[in-house]
Amino acid sequence: MEEYFGNELVKKFEEMMENNDEFYFDTEELEDIIVYYLELGDFNYADIAVNYGLKLHPNSLDIKIKRLEILLEWEEYNTAKELIDELKGSSMENTDFLVCYAKYYSNLGNPRKSIEICKKALTLEEEENFLHNFIADEYVNLGDPFNALKHYRKALKEDPADEYSLENAMVCFSDLNKSEEAIAFLNEYLDEFPYSETAWFEYGQFYFNRKNFDEAIKGYDYLLAINSNSVGVYANKAACYEALGQYQKAIDTYEEMLELEYTKAFTYYKIGLCYKALKQPILALNSFQKSLREDPQFYLAMMEQSYLYEEMGGMSEALHFAKEATQLNENNLDYQKRLAFLFIDSGKFEESLSCLKKLVDAEPSRFYNWYAYSEVLMLVGEYEEAVTVLNAAIRHHNRAELYYQLSNCFFNLKDQEKGIESLQKALELDPSLVKDMQKKYPFIKEEVKKVKVSKVKKKN
Repeated sequence: MEEYFGNELVKKFEEMMENNDEFYFDTEELEDIIVYYLELGDFNYADIAVNYGLKLHPNSLDIKIKRLEILLEWEEYNTAKELIDELKGSSMENTDFLVCYAKYYSNLGNPRKSIEICKKALTLEEEENFLHNFIADEYVNLGDPFNALKHYRKALKEDPADEYSLENAMVCFSDLNKSEEAIAFLNEYLDEFPYSETAWFEYGQFYFNRKNFDEAIKGYDYLLAINSNSVGVYANKAACYEALGQYQKAIDTYEEMLELEYTKAFTYYKIGLCYKALKQPILALNSFQKSLREDPQFYLAMMEQSYLYEEMGGMSEALHFAKEATQLNENNLDYQKRLAFLFIDSGKFEESLSCLKKLVDAEPSRFYNWYAYSEVLMLVGEYEEAVTVLNAAIRHHNRAELYYQLSNCFFNLKDQEKGIESLQKALELDPSLVKDMQKKYPFIKEEVKKVKVSKVKKKN
């Protein structure tokens, strides 16, 4: 970063702008100033430097090309096209111009034209690594991983340390389903560059994706031997141990990772899951509590504590943590279902209604959401509301259970006619449920007999 903080040319230029002075800079100096701002992503200052440069050197092709680069960043394509047309006659042997020219067509969604221009630029034998990557990216945009791979490999030959080329070459192998060629390519690369962190990471990922976790661990171990501070690699290695069911080794790996991390909540959570898998609930609980000390709003750890307390018989604690977790993640339907269950299990039926309402609103196609919602409404004596809910449910699910529930509501509301009508419909749809329904809803017991007698009379 020293060049950014100790760039004397830039300091001189900025002081000039602040004091409204006019200093002389030659074209090379101005290019350095413009490139400085472009690399920082400060296109406004780059544009100021370009305009000042053109004032001093109005015929400078290099400064005009920098202006073209800024226009493309700002997506001012009409002005860019005018400048391209102006420069084309004199700059077709200039690599920077050809890169901008190719980028113009790439941005407009014409990758074939962009590739054609890049190939012309390659004949100048400059920036070959960059140009091969550019061409490869355009082939990716065309959905052509075969040709993309060829150019990523050529880019890698120009710069064997280019991580971008290496990573994308592996993506192309994957898209082409050439796993044997991919690992051969990677092994060949590692033979030549055995200390490449990117290559060892790709090696680990290659085998991880194929569920060869032992070989993946080997790749991650090599990487950690090169750079023991690669935090994410510990997580991948631990995930391999988890997949192998070697939870204690996973815990050991996560604990190594903890020493390097600033934010530890997720790692403590993962350690807790491993202890849970080892059937060590106290240690799991301890890890989830550490996770929450690191991040008091980490709802995943809260919900896991809820599950553990339920297993241990601590239902009030289970409900407390489920409630906290759901408040932080209200759109999670699994959390809403769990909270509704815990409220019902605790006899807090009215509290469960808001969860059940969210479930029927979010998943109207799930029959049991409606069934549970109407059931709880009846339990708290809200028969009129239950009727409204059941009528809505029936529009989605024409099922006997809902008509049995509806008949119970009407009988409780002293509306015998509608109660009998709903009961008849229920019996038509599924008479096999009647015994269970009679146990659940005592009002139905006598009414079923009346309906059956009425049917016999009609037949006679």
